[in-house]
Amino acid sequence: MTTADLHTLTGAYALHALPEDERREFERHLGDCEACTQEVRELSATAARLGLAVAETPPRELRERVLREITTVRQEPPAHGRRGRTVTTGRTGRWSGYALAACIAAAAAFGGVAVWQNQVAQDARQEANQATRQNEQLAQVLSAPDAKTTSGELTGGARGTVVVSQDRNQAVFLASGMERPPSGKVYQLWFNDEGTMRSAGLMNPAASDDAVLLDGPVDRATGMGITVEPAGGSAEPTSDPVALMDFPTA
Repeated sequence: MTTADLHTLTGAYALHALPEDERREFERHLGDCEACTQEVRELSATAARLGLAVAETPPRELRERVLREITTVRQEPPAHGRRGRTVTTGRTGRWSGYALAACIAAAAAFGGVAVWQNQVAQDARQEANQATRQNEQLAQVLSAPDAKTTSGELTGGARGTVVVSQDRNQAVFLASGMERPPSGKVYQLWFNDEGTMRSAGLMNPAASDDAVLLDGPVDRATGMGITVEPAGGSAEPTSDPVALMDFPTA
């Protein structure tokens, strides 16, 4: 994947909608790209605030209209990509107007424009559907009738909130004011299964505010922990926890 391709993944990354290999590659890219880092930080903060908002079920026709039209909406490029060139954004990357025109002309010569357009649209739909599923599950936990919440102070003055739904067997972690992990590192979340730590996913290393649906069922877990791990995460904790939180019981 080229650097131009990576610039287009900020939105999908902020919503935890990237496949595992693309997520790892994008996290390495964040260490060298301040524009993408800032864009991810802003998108993640917005997602976190939406997660904390009171849930309200939108009309069915609104959801269908958004999913139908999402593939026609272009993402704004980072600031460094806006000078002196025409930029086209999408799942296939940012190309100059001349390069894109040349590519389309070549595809037309081989009768491939329809195939190319279909692939772009299909990729966009897959990303949108994956992000939608993630957001729906997160919102369902936050608005579950049996949802219980606990909050606490984290390292460096940050604050964390855990929301657990036993009926859904799922949990959400909301962070505010988290310091960025060291370069090449990421915060990894863990279920605490009576002293045994089980991976529950990764936080966005570029976001100080984040809302994460813990990866996996709650099951017997009595709490959660956070450690600093290499980009991409670890099979088991490799550092002392920066935070430990008990799940709410009442």
